Amino acid sequence: MNKDTDKSINVKGDLFGGHLDNDEEKLQRSLTNRHIQLLAIGGAIGTGLFMGTGKTLSLSGTSIVLTYMIIGFFFYFIMRAMGELLLSNSNYKSFADFATAYLGPWAGFFLGWSYWMLWIIVAITDIIVIGGYFQFWFPDISQWIPAFITVVTLTTLNLLTVKLFGETEFWFALIKIVAIIAFLLVGIYLIATGFTSPNGVKASLSHIVEAGSIFPHGFSGFLAGFQIAVFAFVGIELIGTTAAETKDPNKTLPKAINSIPLRILLFYVGALICIISVTSWAKVSPSQSPFVHMFTLIGLPIAATLVNFVVTTSAMSSANSGIFATSRMMYGLAVEKDAPKYFKKLSKGRVPVNSLLFSMGCIVIGTSMLFIIPNVMTAFTIFSSLTTVLILFVYGMMLISYLAYRKKAPELHKSSVYKMPMGVVMSWVCLAFLVFVAVVLSLDHDTRIAIYFSPIWFGGLYIAYRYRAKRNAERSWILQHGKRIERE
Repeated sequence: MNKDTDKSINVKGDLFGGHLDNDEEKLQRSLTNRHIQLLAIGGAIGTGLFMGTGKTLSLSGTSIVLTYMIIGFFFYFIMRAMGELLLSNSNYKSFADFATAYLGPWAGFFLGWSYWMLWIIVAITDIIVIGGYFQFWFPDISQWIPAFITVVTLTTLNLLTVKLFGETEFWFALIKIVAIIAFLLVGIYLIATGFTSPNGVKASLSHIVEAGSIFPHGFSGFLAGFQIAVFAFVGIELIGTTAAETKDPNKTLPKAINSIPLRILLFYVGALICIISVTSWAKVSPSQSPFVHMFTLIGLPIAATLVNFVVTTSAMSSANSGIFATSRMMYGLAVEKDAPKYFKKLSKGRVPVNSLLFSMGCIVIGTSMLFIIPNVMTAFTIFSSLTTVLILFVYGMMLISYLAYRKKAPELHKSSVYKMPMGVVMSWVCLAFLVFVAVVLSLDHDTRIAIYFSPIWFGGLYIAYRYRAKRNAERSWILQHGKRIERE
């Protein structure tokens, strides 16, 4: 492995309190195991589940249950590939590291910036959604007002200390976990007792297979549900990244990844079955959270208010994680000289302040889309589609890195204690699935915008990388020849 590759591996930092070797003492790494575990679990319950489920149900009907199971199946294997790679070398602290090692410095550059942009868009999406949630309590309020308040609040929290971020996320995640479990218990109770809502709908599992509910808009509707469903899974890769930073990654990382199927069945499939069984597919509103809608429909407005509070905190949690992640990723890019050194500046609280403020500026610009697209669900669809394209790229690069690893380091795979099942075959199958999702995105007008955005983004990255490579080559030549002239 060459020096450049080693350097790339050593200085890449983890999104949640990892280290940057020589710069480790500069950052305030205060996230404890308690914080990490709740972040990992909370990452499985995101805005896509709380907000996007209504839209996917309206498109796919009850077949959305099958959609989530299909996506969960493939994403589990992608996480297994990531897990084997991370455990193959203790120096790897993120997927950008093994991409750099097996595919080259360009891969780390493209992955780092794409993942930064991904979380920028996630934060924008979440803040836009928060504006919609507030309209549940204040129907006449302009969406940009709660969005602006959220931006100011989260910026302030992130500018202080890392520990404060950890505590905030700990309680946000705990609220989500307790709420989703309580929701499931209430749903099971309503189904078991045959509860009948004021509009005459009786809670029953039969709603899942009732006539016209499985494929209400045909096969095209079933395909359309994949976009937002994929977005709902964004963040599960953080489980592997955070688990790799614990004291015993060989134990915690496999445990975290192996629990993904259970989380999918509990949080996604279980929640969907409860919603459909209690409210019936035909009664689900595509323009609001089906979790809130369920309690409103069954005549429990107080519970609906409570659930709306939960989904609001969930969106704030996701946005908060996005803001934190983007600032640390940009700081890592600056340390790697993949971003201007200006973004290496730290505040007295050891926070990368310039990276944070720049990222927040981008988020504010994106959030201003509310003035152009006043409909929250439309804006949510567009931005979540952009996120989906980037996560397809990130996951695709993980799989390509895994295939390169199997070819270049067969001895590491042979000695691995956490092998990906059917590694090479499933990598190709999962890559085919990612291509399938990309094709699905091109079929709908709203999601097609994300496809148009892709060449612009990756073309810009290519130009930036070539410029960086040229600058580095010139710097290396001057340094090398300068020393030679001094000796002469």
